[in-house]
Amino acid sequence: MAKYPSMHSDVPPSIPPPGEAESAARNGQGPLAVLASLRLTLVSLVLLLGAVVYIYDAAGEADATLPLVLPLALLSSNLLAAIVTNKAFHRQLPLLMFHLALLAIIVLVAAGRLTYLRATTEVVSGGRHLAMERVEAGPWHGGAKDAMTFENLGFTIDYRPGLRRDATVNRVRWRDENGIPQTAEIGDQMPLVIRGYRIYTSSNKGFAALFRWEPLQGEPELGSVNFPGYPLHRDDQSTTWRLGADELRVRLNIRGQLIDPGAAGSFRLPGEHDVTLETPWRVATLKPGESVPIPSGRVVYVGLTTWMGYNIFYDWTMPWLLAACALAVLALGWHFWRKFAAKPWQAA
Repeated sequence: MAKYPSMHSDVPPSIPPPGEAESAARNGQGPLAVLASLRLTLVSLVLLLGAVVYIYDAAGEADATLPLVLPLALLSSNLLAAIVTNKAFHRQLPLLMFHLALLAIIVLVAAGRLTYLRATTEVVSGGRHLAMERVEAGPWHGGAKDAMTFENLGFTIDYRPGLRRDATVNRVRWRDENGIPQTAEIGDQMPLVIRGYRIYTSSNKGFAALFRWEPLQGEPELGSVNFPGYPLHRDDQSTTWRLGADELRVRLNIRGQLIDPGAAGSFRLPGEHDVTLETPWRVATLKPGESVPIPSGRVVYVGLTTWMGYNIFYDWTMPWLLAACALAVLALGWHFWRKFAAKPWQAA
């Protein structure tokens, strides 16, 4: 008859070798190992995908900084923990370099989102940039944008048949860090760079009426009124102008056709034109040099000029992101070259 072991045995249970328990805790159950887990990587990627979808659906109506930065911070912590705990990265230098470059990319994307700026502005030819419009900036963006000034010296725009905009060349003037005046030609792809801010011309441009306001008391003031973009809004060249407590309506009347849709042409000032000024007291049509009185003074129409719209962009991380991406590609190529160069792809 077979003998079965007693349920109460005096044989002690097996004891793991010294250090095995500590190693198991360190590699499988420690906080750093949990932070480096692939499950957390998957969760971070899902959160990042959700943030991208949320921002896309919001279409600029919601702040995209916090939804993006939080998943990126979690993903960077996960990757850093994996680099520290995964011994395979320590034994293979190319693999370590690749993951460090990947970590740098994630951190730079988050830092760029916290410090970036995107804005637009409109500057009259011969005028100086004073303020930005439609400003979108990260919460950590500094106030250096207040020191950024440049002057619009005029521009030329060529059109191909069908009113297709061709090259835009805009001459600008600014002062460098030493206070020395500088001039340059910029365009849609050639920016003016001032203290890291990149300023591009845009498709938004048009005409501006110059007025001199002569109040009954005080010094005369010269100002401009920008009409809607041309030729996009060529059939509605009217806008409002607030003069003190009064709101006036200004309309540009152009004689003839400036740009023939069926032929090549260029953006230019109209040869014959006048402006209609609608006030609460009267409606007047003015040519350059003519004026209209109102109860608080007199408005003189000086003449017509142009204005250019600009896109302003700031992100100090862009060159560092390019370097990190290049390093990641080179490190990954080095890793696979070492992996497959030592033996043939197909055995003999």
